[in-house]
Amino acid sequence: MSLRDDTEEGRNDLRRPFIHTGSWYRMGSRQSSMMGSSQIIRDSSISVLACVLIVALGPIQFGFTCGYSSPTQAAITRDLGLTVSEYSVFGSLSNVGAMVGAIASGQIAEYIGRKGVCFVLLILELFCFDPFDELFFLALLNLLLFFLGQSLMIAAIPNIIGWLCISFAKDTSFLYMGRLLEGFGVGIISYTVPVYIAEIAPQNMRGGLGSVNQLSVTIGIMLAYLLGLFVPWRILAVLGILPCTILIPGLFFIPESPRWLAKMGMTDDFETSLQVLRGFETDITVEVNEIKRSVASSTKRSSTVRFVDLKRRRYYFPLMVGIGLLVLQQLGGINGVLFYSSTIFESAGVTSSNAATFGVGAIQVVATAISTWLVDKAGRRLLLTISSVGMTISLVIVAAAFYLKGFVSPDSDMYSMLSILSVVGVVAMVVSFSLGMGPIPWLIMSEILPVNIKGLAGSIATLANWFFSWLITMTANLLLAWSSGGTFTLYAVVCAFTVVFVTLWVPETKGRTLEELQALFR
Repeated sequence: MSLRDDTEEGRNDLRRPFIHTGSWYRMGSRQSSMMGSSQIIRDSSISVLACVLIVALGPIQFGFTCGYSSPTQAAITRDLGLTVSEYSVFGSLSNVGAMVGAIASGQIAEYIGRKGVCFVLLILELFCFDPFDELFFLALLNLLLFFLGQSLMIAAIPNIIGWLCISFAKDTSFLYMGRLLEGFGVGIISYTVPVYIAEIAPQNMRGGLGSVNQLSVTIGIMLAYLLGLFVPWRILAVLGILPCTILIPGLFFIPESPRWLAKMGMTDDFETSLQVLRGFETDITVEVNEIKRSVASSTKRSSTVRFVDLKRRRYYFPLMVGIGLLVLQQLGGINGVLFYSSTIFESAGVTSSNAATFGVGAIQVVATAISTWLVDKAGRRLLLTISSVGMTISLVIVAAAFYLKGFVSPDSDMYSMLSILSVVGVVAMVVSFSLGMGPIPWLIMSEILPVNIKGLAGSIATLANWFFSWLITMTANLLLAWSSGGTFTLYAVVCAFTVVFVTLWVPETKGRTLEELQALFR
């Protein structure tokens, strides 16, 4: 087949809603005359771990966005003359943008895939045509559609633009616009990455690899805290560009989700993708047949899922569990604590509040890493229960410390002891969150949603998470100004309810394939 014939085929592909034909390794076989190194690519086993590490750059960006507002609050409010309310709006606007991204994320990921698949062929087309040939412009259009037709690419580009807007901001307009753009990208990342990891991971590694999503978020938060100690807020915003700048080229070297390819009817690409992920010496027959049966069953039930279909138990129960965990994750107040941790430590009497905030970030990374190691051994339910109980106790301690400080002299030893107690409580709350309520809600959401409603239901769950994240972020500073003890008491009540929710309704997903989990709710 000639290159011109391939281009005519590409012209027909443009009539489809999005580019989703084939994958880079399959194109290598079609274009062997052009890509002599394609055989090497096809013979190289791409490990699941390598794929996870590449897409984990997205959650690192997510975490950097979350952590940015804490060490920069004093400098930004001073340089731009912002009030507490204006800075609260800035801190919360990333959540508003994320809500928009969440609405779009499910459908974007369903129709164009978890990532893109045709960069190599399109670049080669550009080099093989005369710049004045009409086929050159067709190849250029294909390349443009490629960049537009990728979930994670759509997430990365607004993040880069958003950080630049913040870095060069002279007033609130650019500051707010940049934060909104960051949020839009983060909203897409927060759905697409855990779903992609869950769909490519082997059953026995899915919990640990899925938890890498939240581990990467905590690394991003810690980096924002650490760098915020040494660099001005404008430079810190420029550094925020780096994760997505590295992510974009990395996307061109990992395969598409085999389950998504199977759902889209791309049988050859689905089997090739799965073989690449499992290794070319691995027998994938059993897993291929399970995925095919699951997709066929979903197709028979309904080719198009509507909102009315969510009334059926097989749909509403996993959606209720997914939304419930993601909403309770936010209502526990973690983002209020992380976004304004410097302010919390200052009110507790800690002199070097930014350094203490970095310490919290580092502890959070360690705790999340422990959870990543434990989740496939201890199970999801146990870690969620321990996490929510620990958060409840920690928040009660912090609330009591702040209440009692109102009755003692600031110069007394008791006041200093209560300050230390409140800091210990905040640290314990962050550690408890990181052990379960941080990584596991996203993991369970990506595991239990049936494949034929994953786009719609995933968008709803992610939207709910970001709405309540916005609510907590918007109100945290104001609530802390009203009453620090009262604020932490409210968060403690929510965490206590989370214990009940997990005990009554959350299923154990450890040791089950995604197809077995779908059958569980029938």
